[in-house]
Amino acid sequence: MSVKLDATTYIHAKPTTAHSYILPAVLGVLEGHFAGWAKADVFDLGCGTGGAAAVLAKEGYCVVGVDPSSDGIAKANVKYPGLPLNVGSAYDELSGEYGTFDAVISLEVVEHVYDPKAFTSTMYDLVKPGGIAVVSTPYHGYLKNVALAALGKMDDHFMPLKDHGHIKFWSRNTLSTLLHDVGFRSIRFEYVGRIPAFAKSMIAVAEKPL
Repeated sequence: MSVKLDATTYIHAKPTTAHSYILPAVLGVLEGHFAGWAKADVFDLGCGTGGAAAVLAKEGYCVVGVDPSSDGIAKANVKYPGLPLNVGSAYDELSGEYGTFDAVISLEVVEHVYDPKAFTSTMYDLVKPGGIAVVSTPYHGYLKNVALAALGKMDDHFMPLKDHGHIKFWSRNTLSTLLHDVGFRSIRFEYVGRIPAFAKSMIAVAEKPL
């Protein structure tokens, strides 16, 4: 199934503000998993303008990425002409086109996805047996939600007036279930941006069984 999406107009091709606290943790996850490997390949699902992919490539990873925004990919191709970043989405048969990878990352994407089961199924197909998926999304926990409500910040957090904004709000339990249902195992979480109870984002790390 292919769904035409051109969701976002990007201002620049730099890593986003969220990447400033997410990428160090993601790099730590990858370095921990691939310790001792000469080189690992990574697929960036929802790569935007390529900022995260460029950082990973600089660290020595072989990176391929797709994003449904033709505007984002156009900016990425100008800024990072050496990176294979193309228009595509989780609703495409990506593993048939690109093969499988040691790791698949998807940073601040799953909260925008209309069909999260298709999204994680595509991700699972892209990961080699023994490889990992690394998924970040804004954190929604009880204490944080109470604090947001008490401070009148729920509207800013949920962004209901932004086109193609956040449409799914994930907890540790629901994201774990989503990943587990397609076959991932050994799912663990890291919390970034603030102390865990009020974290800006959470990062799920899930393994594909051998």
